[in-house]
Amino acid sequence: MKKLVAYITTGFPSFEFTIDLAMSLKEAGVDTLELGIPFSDPVADGPVIEKAGLLSLQNGFKIDKLFETTKQIAPHIDTLWMGYFNSFYHKGFDKFIDEAKNANLSGFIIPDLPYEEAIPYQEKMRANGMTLIDFIAPTDTEERIKKIVKNSQKFIYLVAYAGITGSGKSESLDEIISSIREYSTTPIYVGFGVDEHTAKEKANGVDGVIVGSALVKVLLDVTLNNTQKLNKITTIAKNIKNIINE
Repeated sequence: MKKLVAYITTGFPSFEFTIDLAMSLKEAGVDTLELGIPFSDPVADGPVIEKAGLLSLQNGFKIDKLFETTKQIAPHIDTLWMGYFNSFYHKGFDKFIDEAKNANLSGFIIPDLPYEEAIPYQEKMRANGMTLIDFIAPTDTEERIKKIVKNSQKFIYLVAYAGITGSGKSESLDEIISSIREYSTTPIYVGFGVDEHTAKEKANGVDGVIVGSALVKVLLDVTLNNTQKLNKITTIAKNIKNIINE
């Protein structure tokens, strides 16, 4: 059974909605939830996720509210925090580790933290029973792939193309998947550009997919009320889970 990871923006349109959506996504078959931490300069995110993050910040998003929300979600569905390093650094990484442990968080995704700089943080997370997810990009050399995946845990985040989330590009990943498999048995999940139309192709040869912009687009749809947004996002997630396992 191939796995589905779903990204949602924490606190948008409200923290209460985030909790309700998390529970609904679990029922839809989502295996792991990425709680996105809004940030003013999200370098790896496309315009959809960037806009949702800015709206959450304008609505008064605070890190302490992230901690409180996570405590209500993570005991029920495998949960990761996805954020940019400045957010963790500003509040204090030890503080995040403590709060993550208290909330039953399983790990972190930090796209702007290079592998070499991530090692001490990775060790600290593992000492507390959590994981820092490793990234592999199509531009990585075989030597670098071997180094990065050597000690990977939980899953390897394979970026589907060089660019930002949500742009829907298509590139063959067969060669890089083979390289990863040669050096690691850790599951490979593909992210960037995954939606109902691309999920089948993106899931080919890997163990799961990561969906973000396709869900967050619905959060931004001003023609829908919150109940409609909840139902539509849940339906999309359920459809993608079925598509990748057909």
